Amino acid sequence: MHLAIVQEVEKQGSLTAAANVLCVTQSALSHSMKKLEQQLGTDIWLRERRSLRLTQAGQYLLAVANRVLPQLDLAEERLRQFAQGERGTLRIGMECHPCYQWLLKIVSPYLAAWPDVDVDVKQKFQFGGIGALFGYEIDLLVTPDPLFKPGLKFEPVFDYEQVLVVARSHPLAGAGYVKPQQLTREVLVTYPVETDRLDIYNQFLMPAGVTPKRHKTIETTDIMLQMVASGRGVAALPRWLVEEYAERMDVVPVRLGPRGIAKHIYLGAREPETQIDYLKAFVDIARRGVPS
Repeated sequence: MHLAIVQEVEKQGSLTAAANVLCVTQSALSHSMKKLEQQLGTDIWLRERRSLRLTQAGQYLLAVANRVLPQLDLAEERLRQFAQGERGTLRIGMECHPCYQWLLKIVSPYLAAWPDVDVDVKQKFQFGGIGALFGYEIDLLVTPDPLFKPGLKFEPVFDYEQVLVVARSHPLAGAGYVKPQQLTREVLVTYPVETDRLDIYNQFLMPAGVTPKRHKTIETTDIMLQMVASGRGVAALPRWLVEEYAERMDVVPVRLGPRGIAKHIYLGAREPETQIDYLKAFVDIARRGVPS
């Protein structure tokens, strides 16, 4: 309860609003705050007229609350699900824009095999997937860029090659591979991601000191490839995805450099939960659903 008070008072910005959320009177909340400070032997809040500001001790307690309360909420929800004979919900975070099409192929057989497990997919992390795992916002993270931190475990699912995708009529379409300097005349179309997280920049263009003629961002894969097919730019995507689209669009993959860019997709989870049966089953099905 004390952690919830610290979190809610800071979140709501006033005693009245926090008391309403916590379903207590303002006087009862004020009494609980004073009792907490007495028990801890230090001030948690600084009173400045009608406002409250956390002390250094209060900031530390807030950090603890933000870390612990989501775990308790999740534990309570899981226990409720167990009591009702449910498995629960598998919450998947995506740090791989083009992997969404792959994920759709995995989710279908998974739901058929695990009818008492729901699946929820969260895409808008702005590449904060590791924080979402630690914050208990998601249970699995799909990412090409794992951060191997204590408490997390990442399982490799499949390998792929990152390639340049161009229109079938593009001068580079028949090339064995493309050199960085050849993109100085091109409009590069990418997902709306920071350039230092884009492989074509950090593994291909930046090491050569090269920038494209223009950089344009598009959120959806379909529109991106429509732009490429119409000759309005080039893009960098997994080879398996480009070859899939090439069956119905006038686009072709071209190797980035003579050796290409090799990448891997990982599934990450909190280490204590990697033995949960329905989570393990998803990883197994994901491995079998490797893109061809």
